Amino acid sequence: MVLVKILFCIILLVILVSWLKINPFITFLIVSLTGGLLLGIPLEKVTNSVQRGLGDTFGGIAITICVGAMIGKLVATSGAAQKIASVLVNGFGLKYIQWALVLVGFIIGIPLFYETGFVLMIPLIFSVVYRYKLNAVYIGLPMLAALSVTHGFLPPHPSPTGLVNAFHADMGKTLLYGICLAIPAIIIAGPLLARTLKNINSQPLATFRAEELPDDKLPSAFNSFFTALLPVMLLMGTTIYLNLDHSHGTIHRLVAFIGNAPIVMLISLIVATFTMGIMQGLDLKHIGHHCSHAVKDVSLILLIVAGSGAFKAVLTDSGAAKDIADMFQSFHMQPLLLGWLIAAIIRISLGSATVAGLTTAGILSSMVLHDPSINPNLMVLAIGAGSLTCSHLNDGGFWLFKEYFNLSIKDTLRSWTVMETTVSIIGISGVLLLNAVVG
Repeated sequence: MVLVKILFCIILLVILVSWLKINPFITFLIVSLTGGLLLGIPLEKVTNSVQRGLGDTFGGIAITICVGAMIGKLVATSGAAQKIASVLVNGFGLKYIQWALVLVGFIIGIPLFYETGFVLMIPLIFSVVYRYKLNAVYIGLPMLAALSVTHGFLPPHPSPTGLVNAFHADMGKTLLYGICLAIPAIIIAGPLLARTLKNINSQPLATFRAEELPDDKLPSAFNSFFTALLPVMLLMGTTIYLNLDHSHGTIHRLVAFIGNAPIVMLISLIVATFTMGIMQGLDLKHIGHHCSHAVKDVSLILLIVAGSGAFKAVLTDSGAAKDIADMFQSFHMQPLLLGWLIAAIIRISLGSATVAGLTTAGILSSMVLHDPSINPNLMVLAIGAGSLTCSHLNDGGFWLFKEYFNLSIKDTLRSWTVMETTVSIIGISGVLLLNAVVG
């Protein structure tokens, strides 16, 4: 019965957005309230659940997306994006630029949360797209596949790390096995899948489009890469330090503070204001003007992603996630496949990979801990793969991709959703193969 109610909400979401063309944010509010009431949340509490979901999601992404858009705007208008695109193409050749972006996406995806990596890499993707008039989905999807795989498979991301702790798995082995699975998943769901999507017409978000400047007006290659990748370097550097230093002294706490994504983004914006603004001859008034326009361009995206958070909150508060997991716990099937299936159903229903992974961990932890025949490292990866299945209209990542790349619902489903599902299927296939080899 719970699945029927959730299915009704998802169908309602699709009808309101795709057929009736209602604004996605308003649609999420309607569907969230409807879903909360159908799933048994008391009338006096359902509004609080929606508001909490909106607030939690908005609070978690607002600084990153808004400040990231400001940095991206400065990188674009200063000519830094144009310079970066030229350097990448000269270094790898236009023929292999897609693979270069995949490599970059995988490297930066290991320490960064998905949403942060997405926002930071979008200007890099669009700089290549605009500079060389390439298909945006063909160029961008492989890099985002790399980010998605690291988010679902590899520690230190929240879900894999939580799963490692829940199952008492070995972090090193999990990371090693995860990388073994990540490589074929990225190749197939990234560059190979993207070859079939060249006919998708995409006009990416105008924030990162800028007039082409003459070469003598461009910032240096070092300045361009340093400014664009400073958030990545700060996040990676602080993550490495915190993993090595367990003293919890003053320096440790200071580095932890600096390593928070909002602080990193703020520091990076201050640096970009100087390197991409003042050093390029812009005064603070013009820099502020660019930043204001950047926020306007992403404001609707913020609301839509926050709306998906409201829907996720009512499903979680109603106990729907636990009901779904309990329903499948009685199934008699291969444990790794069961973990993948439970995570997949929760992901499709709730739209959050992290919630799907951690909820499944809570349901299966007792079984994994008391059955020595189950490899806990592979269970982490099986659940991680399941948590990436079939991202659709109730997932914030779906809307990030759709709105930034300016796609229709149909084209987003056949590019983004197919990519995520391909990663998931390859992931569980690899887990079962590894299980046959390493047990």
